[in-house]
Amino acid sequence: MSASRAAVRRVLTDPGGAVGVVLSAAMVALALLAPAIAPVDPFAAVGAPLSPPGRVHLLGTDDLGRDLLAGVVHGARTSLLVVAAVTLLSGALGIAVGAAAGYRPGAVDDLLMRLAELAQVVPRFFLAVIVIALFGPGLDRLVLVLGLTSWPTLARVVRAQILSLRRQEFVEAARALGASGPRVILRHVLPHALPAALVVLSLNGAAVILLEAGLAFIGLGDPHAMSWGYLASNAQRFLRVAWWMACFPGAAIAGAILGLNLLGDALSELASPQLARASGSGGRGTAAAA
Repeated sequence: MSASRAAVRRVLTDPGGAVGVVLSAAMVALALLAPAIAPVDPFAAVGAPLSPPGRVHLLGTDDLGRDLLAGVVHGARTSLLVVAAVTLLSGALGIAVGAAAGYRPGAVDDLLMRLAELAQVVPRFFLAVIVIALFGPGLDRLVLVLGLTSWPTLARVVRAQILSLRRQEFVEAARALGASGPRVILRHVLPHALPAALVVLSLNGAAVILLEAGLAFIGLGDPHAMSWGYLASNAQRFLRVAWWMACFPGAAIAGAILGLNLLGDALSELASPQLARASGSGGRGTAAAA
């Protein structure tokens, strides 16, 4: 059995990991299949206002007669888009900064870690509020703000892993065989640091969902994109007469965050023995490929 298959099997056999995979996969499926699941426009009135869940509208309608199922599944698409974009941006920054800082200790390390500390103390939610208030709402601005402020923890984790790996025998052997610095980092060091990086990225994804929903809840989301936070905000005035308006978007937010957190916990447990092997004799075989 290959290492990747063994890793997937370990995650799926862990109860928390299995639940995390199911919930995360459900969110991705809702986002990708949104046009097929709910082909109607989530902003269009298609029924009587405040209709309870039934055969015609499975999750009911809101105060304007809009189908709540369409709102929830299209809101999943918005959340997935934001999470994917922020993860790509923050992941690229965090891994690059962490790798550079860990492989080049000294002045470079000190400068990059001071920058990471500066970015880490900035309150992301309030910074996003200020940016949106100054430049207007939009998913592009939200992605930039969250992506440019979500990398410090990842950079610190990657740096710590590389500091523990850079003096291992397989790295020294790769250097002795003439491998360049970038090649050593990309081929021999980073693969051992990626499991811990994936844990941080999954937990960051959960935080991004909550931040995006919170901004939409207070009216600072993209007015042209349906989101779970917007649906939850719209439900406030009708909590006593239309419980479904708050229940289903809230359940979607809770399920997505719970899924990513459980997946992150499972990946963390999976990464621990791998990191232990990388710090020991497990990396010796890598040197032969240099």
